[in-house]
Amino acid sequence: MKIPVLLIVALTSGTASADDIDVLKSVGPGSQGATEARAARDRLAAAGTDNLIPILQAFEGSSVLAQNWLRSAFEGIADAEIKQGNYLPKDELLKFVMDTQGSPQARRLAYEWLLKRTPELEAELIPKMLLDPSPEFRRDAVKRLLDQAEQASGDDAVGLYREALKGAVHEDQVTAVSKALRDAGEEVDLQKHFGFLTSWHIIGPFDNKEKKGYPIAYPPESAIDLAAAYDGQMGEVKWQQYVTEDDYGLMNIADEIENYKGSLMYATTTYNSGRSQDVQFRLGTPNAWKLWVNGDLVFEREEYHRSTRMDQYRIPVSLKAGNNVIMLKVCQNEQDEPWAQRYQFQLRVCDRTGSAIAPVKTTASAAKGSH
Repeated sequence: MKIPVLLIVALTSGTASADDIDVLKSVGPGSQGATEARAARDRLAAAGTDNLIPILQAFEGSSVLAQNWLRSAFEGIADAEIKQGNYLPKDELLKFVMDTQGSPQARRLAYEWLLKRTPELEAELIPKMLLDPSPEFRRDAVKRLLDQAEQASGDDAVGLYREALKGAVHEDQVTAVSKALRDAGEEVDLQKHFGFLTSWHIIGPFDNKEKKGYPIAYPPESAIDLAAAYDGQMGEVKWQQYVTEDDYGLMNIADEIENYKGSLMYATTTYNSGRSQDVQFRLGTPNAWKLWVNGDLVFEREEYHRSTRMDQYRIPVSLKAGNNVIMLKVCQNEQDEPWAQRYQFQLRVCDRTGSAIAPVKTTASAAKGSH
């Protein structure tokens, strides 16, 4: 029997199957569900470009592994269309790219495929993305401004660098911008730009020989009393205030507390939030650590002397309106190699793009040295 042409079209094209997308989103580690995912991906690809937007929408809330499968399905469709000389649905994809509520990874994927046939879109879109929720788009927008500033001079160059700094969230770009501005005689507050917490009270050292102190709840873990004194590793210890002037908020513990081997210390500060909000705490340290917010342990890592960098750890935290008490436990072991002597941390508060979230300043908090 001859199959009608319209029926052939119906069998070979169509909208995305929600079930197939759910299959891709449910893939687990260790190849769990991989066989089913391959079949679902192929079915989505065979159905054509109607599936592109639903696939992109599925990125939100999906695991990295699931996003890889979704990316594969999207690219299979897009690649086939371009090889056939066809354009992707530009208007729909542009609308998705410019929707800042969407998944940054999915928006970037759509953008990069649009550029394959319409590269001039870069000059049209990127300048609008200086304050975009996607750090990748921000980076591109900042780079365009930096390139323009390098070709300018005087006040024009300073203005472009100042504009670039508004959107810069990557350390290398911020460093380049701040150097250019300072070379031009301009003031730059990198602590404020990144949102580093720079005023702390610290106490220690407490005993951590043979790394036994990490699980021990020394008195500060029960209650924070800045007027209290306790028995420490080498005698009585009291809280001391420490304010760092370092551009990147580095708290060098060894400068304030003698760097006894096999020791640990506590640092605390108060962050005044203008409202209840979800933020990221971004921590850098080469030492083992635990972090509490308002008495709740939010994360910990018992690992000594790994490489350290800014934003090494990203911890989601829910802040309440008003004062939030932060406490950090930082532990040093007994290794004596030169590279094992760093005893330090840096901590900042930002949104998921890396943009600083400034605390609410009050007279009382300023007097107490909190944030």
